[in-house]
Amino acid sequence: MNDNQAKAHWLTIASKQLLGRRIVGVRYMTQSEADEYMWHSRPLIVTLDDGSWFMPSRDDEGNNGGALFTSNENEPVLPVL
Repeated sequence: MNDNQAKAHWLTIASKQLLGRRIVGVRYMTQSEADEYMWHSRPLIVTLDDGSWFMPSRDDEGNNGGALFTSNENEPVLPVL
């Protein structure tokens, strides 16, 4: 799969999961959840109206929680704890 095919593939998957959904909850990962992942950082977890959730990770292997950068000039980063 070339780069353009990979991009199209993952955009299709992301679109199916995210487009048209409504955010119904935002919370920080608990310490016990972080311990289960063996993470030192606790990221935000965003819950959608269909019960699914997503959270930022340091990388695509899930090696630690990640910060969430925003377009908000006053709060450009939602940090990990």
